[in-house]
Amino acid sequence: MTSLPFRGRGRGRRTAVLVALAAGLALSGSAVAVPGGGQDAQGRPVRASVVGSGEFRLPYYKDDDVRSFTFDARAVPYSRPLPGIPEGLPTDARGTVVVSHYSAERDITYTSKGNVDCLVTGPGTATLTAVITEVSAGGPPDVGRRLGFSVHDGGRSADRVGFSWNGVNLLPDTDAPAEEATVGTCMAPAPYAPVTKGGYTVTHADLPPKPPAR
Repeated sequence: MTSLPFRGRGRGRRTAVLVALAAGLALSGSAVAVPGGGQDAQGRPVRASVVGSGEFRLPYYKDDDVRSFTFDARAVPYSRPLPGIPEGLPTDARGTVVVSHYSAERDITYTSKGNVDCLVTGPGTATLTAVITEVSAGGPPDVGRRLGFSVHDGGRSADRVGFSWNGVNLLPDTDAPAEEATVGTCMAPAPYAPVTKGGYTVTHADLPPKPPAR
């Protein structure tokens, strides 16, 4: 997702919006099944999650493009063994992310789908990452890349999102053009882009302690 936003008149915008939302819903329907959350003895959620779908605008670049994210991500702590960390991490998660982008200049909608591998939350906020597995025709060559996302659940009209491309995750160099940096697990910028349609629900749960050795 290294391409910058496109300018254009927005020809075919309404059709593209419908296509984008339909594509997002269709792709999100194939989300990985994950365990339910439940509550602890104090009635607090024991598993974090972020779900929902929304369109958003870039506050720093005005254009006629239509962008949306669909999230279905849930915490599954200590479920992804890593070299040297056989028990996995407290931030392990599963689910799907769908990115939909209608380019007004190119009059095309492309979608990307990724599998969630990390999720961490605070009250009303979340960061998550997903490894892209599918990109439709016309989209960027992102298969195999990890992308970062952030969400602010501000209520019906105050949600925001952030994401790890479009110039917010660069490696500046004085002698060469800046390159986009690699995204690590759960790494994403603050949620800087206002949601204009739809919204998200963040369920916060503290990261659980490491389970006892078997």
